[in-house]
Amino acid sequence: MEKRKQEDILVLSTLNKTWIFDLDGTLVKHNGYKIDGHDTLISGAKEYIDSIPKDDHILILTSRTEEYKEATLDFLKNNGIRYNEIFFNIPMGERIVVNDRKPSGIDMAVAVNLDRDAGGFPGIRLEL
Repeated sequence: MEKRKQEDILVLSTLNKTWIFDLDGTLVKHNGYKIDGHDTLISGAKEYIDSIPKDDHILILTSRTEEYKEATLDFLKNNGIRYNEIFFNIPMGERIVVNDRKPSGIDMAVAVNLDRDAGGFPGIRLEL
């Protein structure tokens, strides 16, 4: 198993979570559906999704248009990618999450930026 640096590990609470993933460049090759004519999972993406507790909620965001919706949903289903909701036609700009901090000090929003198409999903440690 690959050894992770401390900064590659998310230290999270034991509360159920909402996970928000961008699709292209994070879970599948960026624009692979256009360039290659089909999607390709990024190394480790399925395993990472599979490692998320079943009671957590998974949202996928994509700027893909409705034209690619059916093919995208088929690809995710055929590859066993679990999610609760997927949103199409999302603007291509930054994803901004604004949330509160619990009185106990737990930040209720975490952001992870991965290099496009590189995978390298962070480890998870539950302890707060």
